[in-house]
Amino acid sequence: MTSSTPMRPDRRGVLALMGAGTAAVLMPGGGAWALDANQARALIDRALGEVYRVINAGQPPAQMYREFETIFARYADVDVIARSALGPAARQAGPAALAAYTQAFQGYIGRKYGKRFREFIGSRIEVTGARPLKSFFAVTSVAYLNGRAPMEVEWHVSNKSGRDRFFNIIIEGVNMLASERAEISAMLTARRGDLAGLTADLQRAG
Repeated sequence: MTSSTPMRPDRRGVLALMGAGTAAVLMPGGGAWALDANQARALIDRALGEVYRVINAGQPPAQMYREFETIFARYADVDVIARSALGPAARQAGPAALAAYTQAFQGYIGRKYGKRFREFIGSRIEVTGARPLKSFFAVTSVAYLNGRAPMEVEWHVSNKSGRDRFFNIIIEGVNMLASERAEISAMLTARRGDLAGLTADLQRAG
């Protein structure tokens, strides 16, 4: 089954959309797959369907951003993505500080990428397949942009956290979490390693 999600032609915007829940991380290794290719593919189909519903609902921006944050929380492995974006500092943080950062990161992602989602009406993304890769599944899709060459998009899906979630997206070889990790690292450096300061910045950023 092929799913088709209309969107508008903006390459930078597509990269932003795909980055809304992504990062360059390997899930903890080992163990048998607890989901199959069809389930992994269905997860991405559902996520794209919800994104399409929101961008066509004509909601005020603030409400739309909250809905995108909800979609991110529902379909992405937020804890893994947030920790990966934070890097080594995640291992040094206390539980309360890390939880506060993760919540702020989730809202930051919803706002940051939600601002571009309205530009996507008119194009489409088709999910084309899924295959096992290492200890997770790679779901492949193609983004068709008006007047531009199609772009390959690969979603990494696992349920090692106990639920089916995507934890990474690769767009034409570009690892989107790597971009987020670089940005979060720069923000943390500007705060001289102060995680509470970074968390406060994320609550306003995006």
